[in-house]
Amino acid sequence: MFGAFFTPVMGIIADRTQTRWGKFRPWILWTAVPFGVIALLAFSTPQFSEGGKIAYALITYILLVVVYAANNLPYGALSGVITGNMAERNSLSAYRFTAVMIAQFVVQALLLPLVLILGDGDRAMGFEKVMGIFAVTGVIFFIITFLTTRERIQPPAEQKNNIKDDLRDLAKNKPWIAVLTLTIFLFITLSLRGGMLVFYFENYLGDGNLAVFLNSIGFNNFIAGLNSMFIGMGLTGFQWPEDPSTSAFSVFNAGGIILMIIGISFSKRLADRFGKRDVFRIALFISAVCVLAFYLIPAHMVGLVFISQLLHGFFYGLTIPLLWAMVADVADYSEWKNNRRATAIVFSAIVFGLQSGISIGGALVAAILAALGYQGGVEVQPEQAVQGIKLAVSVIPFLTFMICVGCLFFYEIGKKTESLIEKELSERRAKAN
Repeated sequence: MFGAFFTPVMGIIADRTQTRWGKFRPWILWTAVPFGVIALLAFSTPQFSEGGKIAYALITYILLVVVYAANNLPYGALSGVITGNMAERNSLSAYRFTAVMIAQFVVQALLLPLVLILGDGDRAMGFEKVMGIFAVTGVIFFIITFLTTRERIQPPAEQKNNIKDDLRDLAKNKPWIAVLTLTIFLFITLSLRGGMLVFYFENYLGDGNLAVFLNSIGFNNFIAGLNSMFIGMGLTGFQWPEDPSTSAFSVFNAGGIILMIIGISFSKRLADRFGKRDVFRIALFISAVCVLAFYLIPAHMVGLVFISQLLHGFFYGLTIPLLWAMVADVADYSEWKNNRRATAIVFSAIVFGLQSGISIGGALVAAILAALGYQGGVEVQPEQAVQGIKLAVSVIPFLTFMICVGCLFFYEIGKKTESLIEKELSERRAKAN
């Protein structure tokens, strides 16, 4: 939440940055090395006492979320000033989030094996080495981003930078309020459901049902061959986890990500034809129905759980790039309505919503488990805990997704309005130039 509340401050700072490189690109350059260093520190384990380690973790994580905001908010806002063409923004966002999902797939599938291999079985050492690789790679590509992008959309020449005016514009910007509310509930949903799914696998589906499913799809034979290959290569530090719930959960996540990537690939074409808002609304509704199905599927029908997740992944994937492209459109909408542009503070809404939603959703996981009487370490959970976990991965996310769908009825930028805003702003900018 500290990072969430720092984000609007960073938005105000970025909008008032004036350099020969632009407003946002310099922040990507300035924060590149600090981001890499602090990320490495946050995933290192010093030889402190238990209290010292907790203090170290807290301090380095707060520094990490601050430098993340200082880097990621300008990076996100950059998509709003690289081009004023809304179709090009759809394309930019689709490419960006295809890469995001590939990165997420790499982390889901390869992070733990890399940690175990590079740490020779020592996870603490493994995390330091892997994060060192990620940090160096990240710094290099932040610098490449700085060098290869240009800011083309500028605020009107007569605009005066006044924080009070920026906040007043936001307060009466209905699409911005709709996107902010949507983002908070969207990431509450993702964080809550993502945190609860592991308990759904362990306590509802169960190892017995999952073992039968994994064997039926040939997964166990595949992993046995993979483990033998690693041992033959001398990489004895890695053995795939043997418990079925962990293995099945990994396959479940990987399948969902692959279908999200496929969904993202269709997103631009649909948005160009029907408009971002309408595609987002319909796709999110279908995705929510797929999530609701988890409550109805019997524990022994694991295959249906996976099919529902794949369908959810595809339709949710359609929405992923649209959210950020819509925020860029909201910045245009504000300029169109008020003849004032504050791109970064508009983008701060989505980053604030993302971080606060993740915080709230993560806290709800612990709160719900405690309220249900969940008991860590016991083989059989109370029935009310199992039923509550089912609700938390199905009915509750369905309801919060429906709130998100409802928010889109207050988002006024449909396909026709997109075209009108783009046309009139283009004429204004040409006249000003």
